[in-house]
Amino acid sequence: MFQVSRKAHALIAAFAAILALGAFAAGASAAPANLFGVVPQAAPTQEQFDKLEQGGVQSIRTGLAWSEVQAVRGGAYSWAGFDAMVEKAAKANIEVLPFLVSPPTWAVPLKAVPGAAGTKAPARLPVSGFSATAWSSFLKAAVARYGSAGTFWSENPLVPKHPIEAWQIWNEPNFKYFIAKPNPTEYGKLVTLSSKAIKSADPSAKVILAGLFAKPAGGRRLAGKRVANPTSPNYFASYFLEQMYKTNPGIKSRFQGVALHPYVARYRQLPADIEEVRGVLTKAGDGSKALWVTELGWSSEPPQGPSNVFAVGQAGQARELKGAFTLLKQDAAKFHLQRVYWFSVDDAPETCNFCNGSGLFKKGFVPKKSWAEFVKFTGGTP
Repeated sequence: MFQVSRKAHALIAAFAAILALGAFAAGASAAPANLFGVVPQAAPTQEQFDKLEQGGVQSIRTGLAWSEVQAVRGGAYSWAGFDAMVEKAAKANIEVLPFLVSPPTWAVPLKAVPGAAGTKAPARLPVSGFSATAWSSFLKAAVARYGSAGTFWSENPLVPKHPIEAWQIWNEPNFKYFIAKPNPTEYGKLVTLSSKAIKSADPSAKVILAGLFAKPAGGRRLAGKRVANPTSPNYFASYFLEQMYKTNPGIKSRFQGVALHPYVARYRQLPADIEEVRGVLTKAGDGSKALWVTELGWSSEPPQGPSNVFAVGQAGQARELKGAFTLLKQDAAKFHLQRVYWFSVDDAPETCNFCNGSGLFKKGFVPKKSWAEFVKFTGGTP
């Protein structure tokens, strides 16, 4: 038998270690080519979509509201509004990630949001009775319209084909403004129901969980062996996700990605929120799941102190974007990141506490300093 000297063994081991270290470093820095996307608040015009394409944007996230598609129980689906969005995006070579929301009141009644006078949200999720059947039918119809074999593409042969490949189920179901009484068990049922419907129409489609608001103020959370704020309607993302897994056995086979909205005062706080959620996934035996950050952003409004920590001024918005994107790109492999969507493309006054200045563009689609920073990460031009 060929004998290898002790010195040769050491050299071989050292060389293997160098190769392994190189492979680890390459993996640690690897990031999807189209990592960074955007969320528009108002439907962009074709000219604005073209501006986004020029800036290197390859993906947008936008709502597909059931209430706008099927206003009457048993009525026909009206796709005109979403058709226009999909067509403009496709012409700009931009993929669309829809988040499926807003049941019509004939399917789910509205209910007053606790502690928010005059504000209403769906009373529950459409997981039982005729509302569940109607929700499933809506999802199947949406996939049949825009998926890989969608009728939209066959009816519009001159539109570049960019079928929708991933579907996000709801938006921030752990936050009372999107469901009056958040319930992780009920949300898990919605995921299962939705997955069955989507996969029946397109087995290759990806199902993505709703973006969970990382830490709504005063939300329920685990604090050692007890639950802090147990009567709050809101949940921290990590606790909501943990309870969803716990009360829905087999749920991990029903979706291909987890989504998070890690709104933080400063970008250096991002890793803690992400690692907390990844810890839940690992504990559930689902540690390899992809993570989609489907909203992240700061406002360009002047700093307002504790009343609005997301308002950091124009220069601050650009600074936080640069810091956040640098960190997330660097740790994309570690966090299993698939997409990161900046919220938002445009300002939308009085729609949320920082939406007045959350856009990369201000009124008139005039770019801000943050847009110049954004395109440095996408390889586009301002």
